[in-house]
Amino acid sequence: MFNFFKKKSIPGPSVLPIHTDIHSHILPGIDDGSPDIATSIQLVKGLYDLGIRKTVATPHVIADMFRNTPETINKALQQLKEAVAKEGIDIEITAAAEYMLDDYFLKILRTEKQLLTIKNNIVLTEQSYATPTGNLNDIAFELLTAGYKPIMAHPERYVFYHGKYHEFQHLRDMGFLLQVNLLSLTGYYGKGAAKAARYIFENDLADFVGTDLHHDRHLAMLQHPKSLRIFEEQLSYKPFNDLAFY
Repeated sequence: MFNFFKKKSIPGPSVLPIHTDIHSHILPGIDDGSPDIATSIQLVKGLYDLGIRKTVATPHVIADMFRNTPETINKALQQLKEAVAKEGIDIEITAAAEYMLDDYFLKILRTEKQLLTIKNNIVLTEQSYATPTGNLNDIAFELLTAGYKPIMAHPERYVFYHGKYHEFQHLRDMGFLLQVNLLSLTGYYGKGAAKAARYIFENDLADFVGTDLHHDRHLAMLQHPKSLRIFEEQLSYKPFNDLAFY
């Protein structure tokens, strides 16, 4: 006998509620993201299937780990773009950088060389997960004075801000835009990051979101139906990542 009273499952969304991803590590072999072109293609295909039509690769620039330059980044970008074209994937790929706010970054900034930006003067920055940047106010001032609009990547993941949520507003007051990792909302990085991410969204402090895509485990979690429902619920009220506004 058929059970007409059986609850029907309601299909969830199949794509992300954004079309542009401003933060990923999909360039081959230059940081802790994709190790090779084959992996990069896999990740790009995954982003495309999730509805992403423009992605900004943002490899790390860190003094003691990844001293990437415009030359290393643009070389990897060109390699990826050629491979993507051969695969016939209709996605726009550009590159910027994710700059660690350390003394090495200050040296780069003070040489008056153009930083690699997401668009126009928008530059993506990050802090160490272990300790806050001691001279953050000074760096923010130098960035703003040089004409840049800095984004602070994934502030919800910095444990030194957990339980000190007023610091998120302080970052905004210093001139930083805030970018939240989508996976933080799912608890992927732990309960502390999830709780902080929810606070940022509930208090309308988030300016951008990003996948921060490094590898296939990130991709699998982004594709999970439960994750996609969470993203849709949290991001439905604001046109995140519409770079036309900047």
